Amino acid sequence: MFNDIGPLELVTIIVLAVLVFGPDKLPKVIQDVMRTIRKIREFSESAKEDIRQELGPEFKDFELEDLNPKTFIRKHLDNDELGLKEIRNGFDLKKEMAEVTDAVHSREADSAGSSSGSGSAGGRIDMTKKPEDPGKDDRPPFDADAT
Repeated sequence: MFNDIGPLELVTIIVLAVLVFGPDKLPKVIQDVMRTIRKIREFSESAKEDIRQELGPEFKDFELEDLNPKTFIRKHLDNDELGLKEIRNGFDLKKEMAEVTDAVHSREADSAGSSSGSGSAGGRIDMTKKPEDPGKDDRPPFDADAT
């Protein structure tokens, strides 16, 4: 229940409890708190048992934690009937990304090697060169759809 409370925090809580309630009232307060916790546990156990009885025998291993979708899925897929572990292990995202990156870098190297020759080879345009200035008599093409 209190798994995340460290020793220093526990000592701090005890010191505060002694200061707030005093050493003479502290045992009675602790008894009252323990009694309340016991009643809450009994109430929750009876509620779980009522839910199990209402759901029937097919839900005999039902736990309230199963209502959390992640827990429910994890519990029912642990037996791995669908072979999801094989699929998950067969798909390596880092490897796929490395292959894509290598392919992109090899294309860039190919285009850099081929464009260093005679301009735009194979329909590729060298974006590092400035465009040639058209003559003053050349008009840009007219686009009827754009007007």
